Amino acid sequence: MPKIVDHERRREELARVVWEVISREGIEGATVRKVAEAAGVSVGGLRHYFDSQRGLLVFAAHAVGRSVGARVAGLLEADLPGTERGRRLLEELLPLDDDRRVEVEVWLACLVRSHVDESLAELRAAAWTGERHICRLAIASHLGLPLPAHVGAELPADPERRAARLHVFMDGLTLQTATYPETFSPDAIRETVLDALHHLSGSPRA
Repeated sequence: MPKIVDHERRREELARVVWEVISREGIEGATVRKVAEAAGVSVGGLRHYFDSQRGLLVFAAHAVGRSVGARVAGLLEADLPGTERGRRLLEELLPLDDDRRVEVEVWLACLVRSHVDESLAELRAAAWTGERHICRLAIASHLGLPLPAHVGAELPADPERRAARLHVFMDGLTLQTATYPETFSPDAIRETVLDALHHLSGSPRA
């Protein structure tokens, strides 16, 4: 009887292996061969999922999107005060632990490569839309406003402008914390996020 393969489960297992290899070797050092070795499969066995370094990066990027999306959904379902939910939503974009550090590394690598590989343009656009949605959710949560009904739905004019400014700020903070990790402790990052949320939402901290 032929073996039944659960491709979705296998995809998630491989995503963990890919992230482990990227964490250890960096983006450029993460090759199909090294992932195959770490996963205990042949290079040919990975062809269903990716068969090149670029394909590996795209595979990892989609895994990042699923992972961040699942955590964001969990925060939206949790019974949390609005400001705490807003802060924790924004923290999902930052390298505050090993998993999120790898996610940020993959995201930054995709952004850089998308400027010379137009086939990654869709991923780049999806990442921007997803980040903007998280910033809208954070602003709305903090201000006690109705949450946007779906990805792409805008807030009323003033909070929408604040979400746009928060998005720019978060991009800068993400880049700095990923590039200069020795400069930012996790506690300092969390305080910076909370300060920005208050300031950019128009409600300074007491």
